[in-house]
Amino acid sequence: MGLLSLLQRLRGSGRELKLLVLGLDNAGKTSVLTYLCKESLDEVMPTQGFNVKQVSSGSGITLNAWDIGGQRAIRPYWRNYFDKSDALCYVVDSSDEVRLKESAEELEGLLEEEKLRGVPLLVLANKQDLLSALTSEEIEESLNLKKASKHSRKMKVQGCSTKTGEGIEDGLRWLVKAADKASKK
Repeated sequence: MGLLSLLQRLRGSGRELKLLVLGLDNAGKTSVLTYLCKESLDEVMPTQGFNVKQVSSGSGITLNAWDIGGQRAIRPYWRNYFDKSDALCYVVDSSDEVRLKESAEELEGLLEEEKLRGVPLLVLANKQDLLSALTSEEIEESLNLKKASKHSRKMKVQGCSTKTGEGIEDGLRWLVKAADKASKK
């Protein structure tokens, strides 16, 4: 079952879900959304500001995904997009061990943000198709997500590859369900 099928099953809510897609530069944020929109990955360029992609089920539910650039100079502006977010997707380059500490620090800061309190978190451990990729479990440990669980939010780490598509829809399916459930509380 694809993401659109899941959205169709949630029919009747007649609303939009706002998804923030964050992570360091070169993690694959834009590629994830490009894949979900079934667009070509051949010419994906680094995001210099933000991209907004919309996935609609045709039954009144729309997923508005905000892909914000991950360069160090842009990260302070992430907080301008936190208002009314229903879900957070944090993309990590699983093959870049050198930057995992930096990624963990950024994620920890996001989880402390008041406007993101209780927002479900999906960590996409991208680039699993590379031999040098850490496993989802190793990514979870590197990001200190056991400690982060104190933030009373639903969390999941999902291995994925934007090159093969593996894991992307599974992760987003989980995130949409978690966001829909959280918004009904």
